[in-house]
Amino acid sequence: MRLIDRYLLRQLLGPTLLATAALTGVALLGTSLSSLDLIVNHGQSAMVFLKITLLSMPQLTNMVLPFAVFAAGLVALNRLHTEQEIVVCFAGGMSRWRVISPAIRLASTVALLALIMNLWVQPLAYRTLREVMNDVKTDVAAALVREGEFTAPAPGLTVYAQSIDKKGDMHNLFIHQTDDKGGATTYMANSGHIAKRNGDEVLMLENGSTQKFSERGVLNYLTFNEYPYELNQLTDPDEMVHYKPSDRYLHELFHPDLQQAWEQKNRKALLAEGNFRIATPLYNIAAMALALSAIIGGGFSRLGYTRRIAITIGVAILIRILGFVAQSASEANVWVNILQYAIPIGATALALRGIFRQRVSRFIDIRRAARLAPAVA
Repeated sequence: MRLIDRYLLRQLLGPTLLATAALTGVALLGTSLSSLDLIVNHGQSAMVFLKITLLSMPQLTNMVLPFAVFAAGLVALNRLHTEQEIVVCFAGGMSRWRVISPAIRLASTVALLALIMNLWVQPLAYRTLREVMNDVKTDVAAALVREGEFTAPAPGLTVYAQSIDKKGDMHNLFIHQTDDKGGATTYMANSGHIAKRNGDEVLMLENGSTQKFSERGVLNYLTFNEYPYELNQLTDPDEMVHYKPSDRYLHELFHPDLQQAWEQKNRKALLAEGNFRIATPLYNIAAMALALSAIIGGGFSRLGYTRRIAITIGVAILIRILGFVAQSASEANVWVNILQYAIPIGATALALRGIFRQRVSRFIDIRRAARLAPAVA
């Protein structure tokens, strides 16, 4: 790669990385706020919250990459063109393709990385995320008790604790549980704590009593010094993790197991997701091509390119919206999947056509060229 190519690439790479980090951070903040429910209402630790947030990053990054590439391309190319550095390149005999090739190579590299994330990183991250969320859902112990509140962590179960000390010990516990046959059992204890017994979590009740009404209305009353309340009875041991289309690998999307009722019913949605995974990286190349068209696709102007850039921004947003519409429509009509590829490819072709149909003006003041040349080098 020649010196001028490396210079142009450096000018584009920095803003691209910065824009990607900024937009991903904003998207991650929105996801983090929605995940706070895990700590507030489900009693999960900050590590679980952090793990869920980080596992959401691959898809978020892929969502913001085209916008980051587009914004970085506009900023970097506008500065290069306004300061006439690109004009110097043309005046030095460089072709249009030679001038835009660093930007296209950068966008192609980003597209390749996005494709890798779509095909392998995202499914792996989302499968892990789904398993973590399932563990949170079945973690009855964490959501069992809140100090001074009546909680219902499972159907037919009501729990109350007057206070919880720093060690996690609960005081003045009340537990009321009903069964399918109409019976009810009430547990009252002076204290209790979560413990392990035979590998299972139990709520160890101390110094209390049980009152059990059978379906015939008979009351059984017992007192105890220590009683292990089994928590695994509140969860469904046969409950399985169900992977959504976003969690599946490409071969599972294009070749689902049609013997499964859910996969047979959602075959078109799986196919739409598979094509979306492949087509989405193409928007990175389209975004850079649009940015190049906005700056290089017209004549040089000392007054800037505000109007041209504003129009291109509107076009870029419209193209991305059309991409989401095509994905949604392809879930009902298989032939619409063609549009998932046609939209970014068509946008790239039109943008490049706008660049190459513009005549290259190789005239530049010699003294200004001499002054700008060292800066480019």
